[in-house]
Amino acid sequence: MNFSWEQWFMIILVVVVFVTLVKEWLSAEITAMCALFACICTGILPLKASSPEDLPFLALNVFSHPAPLTIACMFIVSAALEKTGIIEKMGDLFERKAATSETMMLWSLIIIAATLSAFMSNTPVVVVFMPIIIAICRKKDWKATRFLIPLSYAAIVGGTVTIVGTSTNLISSGIAEAKGLTPFNLFEIAPLGIIFVVITSVYLATIGRKLLPDRLTLAALVDSSTSRQFMTHALVTKGSSMIGKTVRESLGKIRTARVVEIFREEAKMIGATDTMILQEGDEIVVKGDLSALLKVGKTEGIKFTEENEMGLEEVRTEATTIMEGIIGPNSSFIGKSLKETRFRNRYGVIVVALHRQGKNITKRIGEVKLAFGDTLLVQGAPHRMQRLFSSNNFVSLSEPKTETTRPEKAKFALMAMAGFVLLGALGGFGIIPALPVFGMAFGAALFCLVTKCLDPKEAFDAIEWKVIFMIMGMLGLGLGLERTNLAAEGATAMVNTMGSLSPVFLVAAFYLLSAILTELISNQAVAALLTPIGISVGLQLGLDPRAFVVAVMFGSSASFSTPIGYQTNTLVYGGGGYKFSDFFKVGFPLALILWVVASFVIPMIWKLEPYTLPTE
Repeated sequence: MNFSWEQWFMIILVVVVFVTLVKEWLSAEITAMCALFACICTGILPLKASSPEDLPFLALNVFSHPAPLTIACMFIVSAALEKTGIIEKMGDLFERKAATSETMMLWSLIIIAATLSAFMSNTPVVVVFMPIIIAICRKKDWKATRFLIPLSYAAIVGGTVTIVGTSTNLISSGIAEAKGLTPFNLFEIAPLGIIFVVITSVYLATIGRKLLPDRLTLAALVDSSTSRQFMTHALVTKGSSMIGKTVRESLGKIRTARVVEIFREEAKMIGATDTMILQEGDEIVVKGDLSALLKVGKTEGIKFTEENEMGLEEVRTEATTIMEGIIGPNSSFIGKSLKETRFRNRYGVIVVALHRQGKNITKRIGEVKLAFGDTLLVQGAPHRMQRLFSSNNFVSLSEPKTETTRPEKAKFALMAMAGFVLLGALGGFGIIPALPVFGMAFGAALFCLVTKCLDPKEAFDAIEWKVIFMIMGMLGLGLGLERTNLAAEGATAMVNTMGSLSPVFLVAAFYLLSAILTELISNQAVAALLTPIGISVGLQLGLDPRAFVVAVMFGSSASFSTPIGYQTNTLVYGGGGYKFSDFFKVGFPLALILWVVASFVIPMIWKLEPYTLPTE
């Protein structure tokens, strides 16, 4: 096959983007926007139309695409439900009514998380329910690891019930509409989405439940007598009574603490550390259980290293508590160390331990670059903790999230969501003319602002701009594939290779490819890349391409086998103290089951019948 230079450029660009997303050399939104810029610079996507054929491929079209605009509106509506206390009230009701038994709590959690995620971003659903689950498990002496993976999986499949449930649905449906297909209505994918929710619920309550680990979270250790080991660094301060004494004389009374290394003038000293004479400025690496580390921190003449490195005076005597938090997806601390962020100066709390991907970070905590999903154990006064966890940089896992709400506006937020759902249902069933999903979402968001469920700044802050710009960039890359005819030629190659096979097999193949790629790169990127190819395959076969679009939608959301393929998985991964293998053990069988079901059900609902695009 002879490729033009534009096609070769797009092939190379797609490979570079894919590798960059997998390796995380740049953030996803920067990578996507660079790809769009590359398409503009090469003239593949023009800024001005020189002919009518250029109009569908203008680079500026990605900024007016309905998918990212609809997603932005739904972020605002979700924020209104949070700010008015509706989600918090549901969490309180869940805590009072659902925790009568482990089975009851599991079923209630799955149903509520799936229902909420069908109409709002699933990330805040998980953020709200995580600390509630952990608190209930601490009181009941249950293991939170038995509930946090089900929470994430339920939120994921709940998003497949409606077109607005997840951004991948909106991207795929938006591309399909732009290609001339009949627009998807709000509940068109609900039959398969509900099947996914039912199968996932039954699986998690039976087979999956047996595969879930029994493991303590960091937060559970606060009130636990277990001996899980942590490691931290502490410094012998000027004038300390420990100077001139051996390690055994200084810390020997703390039986469960052990000094494993001593740094003196940046040189590591290894040997019989319990008999070593301590000097001013010695940095000691202490290993022990949680209670031991807390006692070390209260020892006269010793400070945790971050406290000293930031040039602080001795901590004033005040009642302290210890809490657990996780670096959120929108934290400004991602990619920065505690030292660079002046963490101790800013919040007045000390990081006791840092866990990443189920492992305790043993090197100097203050110098570690923080990442989304990192779990921090922090110690400080209660009022300082409140300031820390209200900063949006951290998600508290030790107690339910509490923010200033506007309960008097709750009815308006409910009216906005109810109106959105009602109009979508009436249009979907043909009772009234179908309204564009963006129009309904825009109206709901505007209603929340007019009724002051949240103010303009809160609305602006509620939008996850990283997601919006990543989607725009990937839509531009998809347009480039169409403009250079690569999507059509790729579809031709697939048809020539597998054209003799049943179209049902091709639908199954698109779902499987989407599901595999979404474990490696962003699900929005997968939807933007594969939807145009799926549509081209359907049209070249002379069949309705709607089934291929749905296969990409659902496959792009089927992230169950790894903790890094979906934000909610990453959140519970750090907060639940899971291992990477836990997700594969629990999620891979579920992913296989859903693939088999989708392969049979999609062609049954969206018939693979003869089809040609309507002409204007």
